[in-house]
Amino acid sequence: MDCPFIRNPIDVEAVIIRNALRRERIFRPRLDILSFPEEYLFERYRFSSNTIIYLNHILRPYITNLTHRGRALTSEQTLSIALRFFANGSFLYNISVAEHIGKATVCRAVRKVTLALKRLLPVMVVFPGHKPVATNVEIIYSVILSYESGVSSLISCHFAGLPNVMGCIDGTQIPITAPAENEADVNRKFFHSINVQICDAACIVTNVEAKWPGSVHDSRIYRECRLSNRFARGEFDGYLLGDRGYPCQPSLLTPYPDPEPGPQQRFNVAHCRTRAQVEMTVGILKSRFQCLQKLRVTPERACDIIVACVVLHNIAIIRGEQHPAVQINDPADDHPIPADIQDGRAARDLIARNYF
Repeated sequence: MDCPFIRNPIDVEAVIIRNALRRERIFRPRLDILSFPEEYLFERYRFSSNTIIYLNHILRPYITNLTHRGRALTSEQTLSIALRFFANGSFLYNISVAEHIGKATVCRAVRKVTLALKRLLPVMVVFPGHKPVATNVEIIYSVILSYESGVSSLISCHFAGLPNVMGCIDGTQIPITAPAENEADVNRKFFHSINVQICDAACIVTNVEAKWPGSVHDSRIYRECRLSNRFARGEFDGYLLGDRGYPCQPSLLTPYPDPEPGPQQRFNVAHCRTRAQVEMTVGILKSRFQCLQKLRVTPERACDIIVACVVLHNIAIIRGEQHPAVQINDPADDHPIPADIQDGRAARDLIARNYF
């Protein structure tokens, strides 16, 4: 019988063996991203050092760890990990190797920053914009005046452009991996995606809807969004510009499907050139944040990441950040064309007659 005052000798031997085999804990050095040159920061994080400091300042209350035990990440390190993921869209393992941390840590950092940026959505994405409505209308109106010489002289003879445009609207597909539920729900190109509705004014995103699967038609997304309801209640005097994927309404003008020579044709030219800026905005967004080329997460988390990238895009535009080369490669929308509303056709005819 063992003596109760002496520890079990087997336990003592186990402790000796465990201490002999214990490996020294090695901490990999953490990166100080602000010590790198601006070109390095833009290539890997898409922001300058001043904007990274600004982002860290406004996000610090939401991403700072509650403890410093275990060499917890600082808010600046957490932010840099998420920005690197947004910028290149690589696998989490590649981000972990580049940032000298574990894969699970990358996942938690991206999620934490994504939710923090989502909190800023009501502040950074505002319709009709942060500037007064008259200023946005003048900016969009001036787009018409920047045509090539031939078209410019033609339009200037007919009051130069479209009046009271508050923004342009378009939908874009963000590919995702096949979800565990509703795996058969694919878009018209037969891949899984999130159909994102974006409304912009002067490259600033003023409204975003990122919650619908890619199989949902653009017109339904607009019909059920809050922005459409605000126009229906008469909160705004202007209107939006959209492509033929939307029905022509008094608050959403689309081009003529078969324009006649004269005012209708000139209206379509002005409409196309003005609405091209929302396609440019989408191109800038996808070029700046390569993760939007394909998100390897669940649909719910994909929607959160899309919103976070839109918030970062607006911050980048407001702070004058540069952007990569833009590639507009969205194919033409081949959805069934919805029927126009009679009041919308009347509003479009009135503008075409009076301004073109």
